[in-house]
Amino acid sequence: MRLPVNHDRTRVAAALTAALLAAAPIAARAGGPANGPAADYPVVLGGAYSAGGTVFTPVDTMNFDAVGYASVAAGAGGLVSAAHHTLPVPSYVEVTSLESGRTILVRIDRRGPMESANLIELSAAAAAQLGVGDHAAVRVRRVNPPEQERALLRGGAQAPERLATPRPLLAVLGRKLAPNDTVSLARSAGPGDPGATSAATPPAAAPVAPPGPIKPAAGGFDAQFADIAAAAARPPVRKGPEKPAPRPVPKPASVAPAAVPGGLVVQAGAFAVKANADQAAARLGATAQGVGKLWRVRMGPYANRAQAEAALAKAHAAGYSGARIQHAE
Repeated sequence: MRLPVNHDRTRVAAALTAALLAAAPIAARAGGPANGPAADYPVVLGGAYSAGGTVFTPVDTMNFDAVGYASVAAGAGGLVSAAHHTLPVPSYVEVTSLESGRTILVRIDRRGPMESANLIELSAAAAAQLGVGDHAAVRVRRVNPPEQERALLRGGAQAPERLATPRPLLAVLGRKLAPNDTVSLARSAGPGDPGATSAATPPAAAPVAPPGPIKPAAGGFDAQFADIAAAAARPPVRKGPEKPAPRPVPKPASVAPAAVPGGLVVQAGAFAVKANADQAAARLGATAQGVGKLWRVRMGPYANRAQAEAALAKAHAAGYSGARIQHAE
């Protein structure tokens, strides 16, 4: 015999769970040490709730990757932490400022922001480390950092900053950002992902301005083209009139970057599951190599730094923000 279900009681329990998640840090609920590995367990999702006029359903989305806007909380106890509407509590994300490219590691330990549908709510300490203010445009990508970095965040310290996102990739991410909205960058957004609906109808691309003169920047990817741009701007060399039959001087060829002994590779990541490594390798046109119990996904090898930097930008654009340039073994 089936017993009747009290739907009102179920909805009240879900709302109460969301309120408790927003009010109490995970360490207090877990009953474990504030800076020990046990403080990251149990991982809690909770039921659907409403914030800023939007209903959110928490989901354990492994490939969460979205752009949107960040709120800044007044308190949060000085921790480099954040509130998120749908990600598990606790979990860890890399937050990138779409203005500066600066990227930091942040611990999600509560639900929110409760007063708006913004993508994330940073603590004051997290906003200070990232160098942003309220309603800043950011990218949020879920990651699985090592225990040493987790312990730093749980203990109130800062984890080491990530490599800054290159300006070309920032421009691409900025074009995907919708006004006052969240847009998912993941290939398949899960249910409850606030970017799922926005990603289906992305904003129209901004008109492309006609190309202007090359203006190399002081650093970054543009710096490697500074010498080539300067050489192209110089007038061609002409021989004096005293020589009866001057021959045309060929244009100077661009000097190729010096080759690196042994070559360079771009390691997109290391995976414990071979199927995941094969999937990443197919996506990047790379190879998966077994080393001990891990599978390394590498692109290359490349003969010089310029080729490796271009491959690194491709890996970052594909969502592998932890990719690094290494010497080929």
